[in-house]
Amino acid sequence: MQVIKRLLLTTLLFAPVVAISQSSMLPQGYKHQQLMDRLEIRFRDSALSFQHLKPYERKAWVNFLESVQTDSFSRVDAYNIQDALMNNQEWVTGSKESFKSRKPWFRTFYKSKSDFALVDVKDFFLSVNPVFQFNLAKDSDSDETVFLNSKGARARGLIAKKIGFDFYLTDNQERPPMFVRNWEDSFRAVPGAGFYKSFKKTAYDYFDARGSMYFNVTKYINVQFGYDKNFIGNGYRSVYLSDFANNYLFLKLNTRIWKLNYQNLFMELVPEEPVNSGNKLLDKKYAAMHHLSWQATKWLNIGLFESVIFGRENHFEFSYLIPVIFLRSIEQQNGSFDNANVGLDIKANILKRVQLYSQLLFDEFKLSEVKGGEGWWGNKYALQLGGKYIDALGIKNLDLQGEVNLARPFTYSHKDSIANYTHYNQPLAHPRGANFYEIVGILRYQPHPKWQVQSKLIFWNQGLDSAGVNFGSNPLRSYTTRPMDYGWSIGEGRSSTGINASLWVGFEVLENLFIDGSMMIRKMDVPDDPKLTTNSTMFSLGLRMNMFRREYDY
Repeated sequence: MQVIKRLLLTTLLFAPVVAISQSSMLPQGYKHQQLMDRLEIRFRDSALSFQHLKPYERKAWVNFLESVQTDSFSRVDAYNIQDALMNNQEWVTGSKESFKSRKPWFRTFYKSKSDFALVDVKDFFLSVNPVFQFNLAKDSDSDETVFLNSKGARARGLIAKKIGFDFYLTDNQERPPMFVRNWEDSFRAVPGAGFYKSFKKTAYDYFDARGSMYFNVTKYINVQFGYDKNFIGNGYRSVYLSDFANNYLFLKLNTRIWKLNYQNLFMELVPEEPVNSGNKLLDKKYAAMHHLSWQATKWLNIGLFESVIFGRENHFEFSYLIPVIFLRSIEQQNGSFDNANVGLDIKANILKRVQLYSQLLFDEFKLSEVKGGEGWWGNKYALQLGGKYIDALGIKNLDLQGEVNLARPFTYSHKDSIANYTHYNQPLAHPRGANFYEIVGILRYQPHPKWQVQSKLIFWNQGLDSAGVNFGSNPLRSYTTRPMDYGWSIGEGRSSTGINASLWVGFEVLENLFIDGSMMIRKMDVPDDPKLTTNSTMFSLGLRMNMFRREYDY
């Protein structure tokens, strides 16, 4: 990966000569993501057709918002559009007078309603904001108080509108619900985090640091070098790449021309690590992912995906840097046995009210074994089917989403544990790993510009390992330890069934400052192991600013 960094440095040195105007990206958990989904469904053939590759570019988002007429929108949508423009004002070409505060703090801070400190002069833009989230909860499964204490800062900027950058840092102390602590005990990882320390015996202390630089090498090709997360998909989950795991170092090339968008993502990851004590250099593994999207018609988008995860003791596999080739063929030519996957995804926006979407990922597949019907272990694949319905039942700003996800046993796992589909002991795709099916239902309602409501119901069935026997649910385990070759189906092993139901109500007191109230009921039943059977209810109340909500949705 050092070679990639040197190549990137060389590119950066020449970038100012050729760079076109460049933008930073929208953050994880962007508060107007639902607005973006609504506008994509309503307008269909638009720049938003490629927003399934997240994070999405601020400049493209603002260009689209400025092109729409707000007269035909609901009061809530019209408000959200103006609010989204204010929070991305470096690219706004119209008047910015409405963004200004009436009474800035000490005539210096909060000159703009959305920014603590703002510099907007010729050839330089800088926005700096505080970040915090304070949350207290009561979990019926534990006598201890569940809490989250996060505080930090974020910044973004532009230099001559050619070089973009962003930065995010929080210091976090967290005691999650008991089922998350059990997950940490099993996987030796805090979901979404990297290195962590024990705090007050049953809580965790960790940093979340992210940052990126951006530039365009041509009008159509964008480059991002950063340490952050990425997400590929239109659904609540992704069977390609989700933002569940820890941050990672990456180089991303994105080419958008005509009706095509082609993304190349090169990642430096951390293989399975029993315990990170913080006093030794961790091993590395690498991933290369390609995604090609084609806007086939006004309403139909078709995508192709491929990835390979690999590890080398002495060098990086340079052939995987080629951005326009079938990775599986490179794997075969190298004589290696790396973890290669391919996928197909489809999205259809119909009737200006409905979106249907899907992802299909093949880890390994033999049609002859499928026809044989004997449940061969090596037919490893994951599937997602989902739909969104906006302004449901004629009620403005009431949106519904339904989704089914599944993965056969041993999907994402590998013969060599260093090449499995994980990072820092956490799945790169679906949080449940494999050998499961899941049903997700979400209701989102915004009755007023300042009020938001979300109700979510998640049901799953998964086959767990039993008595140390590998039944293919944990991608960290090598598939060579499987107990048999045939007779495999989803749910094989120790059967577990669960439900996670939640309700969240949020009120925006001031710009980007939210009061959050939520309730969650989670049940998991493992008939042959009462120790794993849980039934908990949690109520929480919190205050959050310029930060995504921390959710326990698995």
